[in-house]
Amino acid sequence: MMEWTDRHCRYFMRLLSKDVYLYTEMVTCGAILHGDAAHALRFHPAEHPLALQLGGSDPADLAASARIAAEFGYNEINLNVGCPSDRVQTGRFGACLMAEPQQVADCVAAMAAAVTLPVTVKCRIGIDDLDRYEHFRHFIVTVAAAGCRTFIVHARKAWLHGLSPKQNREVPPLRYDLVHRLKQELPHLEIIINGGITDLDQAEAQLQHVDGVMMGRAAYHHPGLLAEVDRRFYHDPHPAPTQQEVVERLLPYVEAQLAAGTQLHHITRHVLGLFQGRRGARAWRRYLSEHGHRAGAGPEVLRAALVKIG
Repeated sequence: MMEWTDRHCRYFMRLLSKDVYLYTEMVTCGAILHGDAAHALRFHPAEHPLALQLGGSDPADLAASARIAAEFGYNEINLNVGCPSDRVQTGRFGACLMAEPQQVADCVAAMAAAVTLPVTVKCRIGIDDLDRYEHFRHFIVTVAAAGCRTFIVHARKAWLHGLSPKQNREVPPLRYDLVHRLKQELPHLEIIINGGITDLDQAEAQLQHVDGVMMGRAAYHHPGLLAEVDRRFYHDPHPAPTQQEVVERLLPYVEAQLAAGTQLHHITRHVLGLFQGRRGARAWRRYLSEHGHRAGAGPEVLRAALVKIG
């Protein structure tokens, strides 16, 4: 979800659900330690609960980054060991680290010693030829011994050579059964499943086997489904917000961000799918796409786009 789940996206999604746990896009240790940490880590208080997803492989750098993140007020530190992109591999982090379970364990131990926040790991079920269940289980057990109790598992292996990141989300087959087996064998660990889950019925079915479900692109492209999460999974008695109500609640944020120098399209690009499946959804997307980039565009663009909804 690099360059997708930025702070504007997360604020918008929080308007749809007050209970879903939000994760940042992956932020590298270099961006925090040698770049503009304030820019990389800033978020709106309304985004809580919020986890920072870190990319890195050096225990000392990850520990230092985790300490800074804790000062910013994040609720969790998540180490990404699942991203298969070439750029990530070049930096020796992401999915390639699944070949080095002890290195990941050392990273987790360093972060856990540096902060009181939960330190979690997002991974795959395997990489390349390290794709037997025994490899997957060994990785989890090794990292868990270092203090990690929560694993978010994308139920596909990653081919680090020959497949693009997009193909790695589609080509390797989903093996939910391996994630379910892991939870059965290691019930003391919190196992959250990810990959190919596109609606709340599928999510509910997965919860018969694991502790949680992470939804990425499905939630991004069809964010309206998040509006039912609080009532369905958290027993919230309040009615779900309508899409129109969400837009109205977003407008004060838009005005504040524009006043701070943000351009409108940096926000509106995240709300294009809000009316997915409804009459007028295409007109909504088209209007925002055509008018959100214009110089001086403001909240009136969102209001005008609402008129397009039948």
